[in-house]
Amino acid sequence: MELRQILKQVALGRISPIQAARDIEAAREKNLGFARVDTDRMRRRGFPEVIFCQGKTPEQVAKIVTALYEAGQDVLATRTSADQYKAVQQVYPKAVYHEAARVLTLDAGPRAKPVGLVAVLCAGTTDIPVAEEAALVAERMGARVQRVYDVGVAGLHRLLHQLPVLRKARVLIVAAGMEGALPSVVGGLTECPIIAVPTSIGYGTSMQGTTALLAMLNTCVPGITVVNIDNGFGAGVAAALINRLPEKIRPPRNARKPRKPGPSKR
Repeated sequence: MELRQILKQVALGRISPIQAARDIEAAREKNLGFARVDTDRMRRRGFPEVIFCQGKTPEQVAKIVTALYEAGQDVLATRTSADQYKAVQQVYPKAVYHEAARVLTLDAGPRAKPVGLVAVLCAGTTDIPVAEEAALVAERMGARVQRVYDVGVAGLHRLLHQLPVLRKARVLIVAAGMEGALPSVVGGLTECPIIAVPTSIGYGTSMQGTTALLAMLNTCVPGITVVNIDNGFGAGVAAALINRLPEKIRPPRNARKPRKPGPSKR
């Protein structure tokens, strides 16, 4: 029961203040024994708790999904396996499995119209799973998302063709493995905030994404924020929060015109 409903019940004399306090406390979390599901996060943060499925059993995932769904909240589960999805689907046939991103979604009600624009880029096709995780998370948090895939620095013409799209976005997510150069290149061509995501794609000295991570952390381009290796989820959340902010105010260009040289006064 939501806080307003509880308070309304108190005002109508249907429940006592003591019972209302108990109901409010119970509404903050659902204790499943193996997990305490934060059902109050929607009120505090504006989006529900997200389930990280890696390491959980299919049965545990299904029970956590039920706790969120019964609280009237949309479900988003990341790093979901096929077996975990099957366990949820048996209970909720409407659940959707986004295989490329390993993400499970279940809507508790109609979704709001997406707003703003988050552009999600990735350098190569092998980076798509991480980019898709970021894109889906941003979409679930209310952002309008446009995907721009396979635009790595090995063929800069592919990226340059997408500049009109990138320059319309409020925030960019850029995923890349190998040497991790794409966010720096994009940062030199655009002016909006960039969330860089190093991926664990590459040959030996890429060190499972460490090389890309260090390259992105050491970029000389201002305005780039870096998340952890393969952390499409974190990038999607950050981008969606930026996308929610009021429309950015651009500084006036040529606000002061240079004075023309004139005769000096003596």
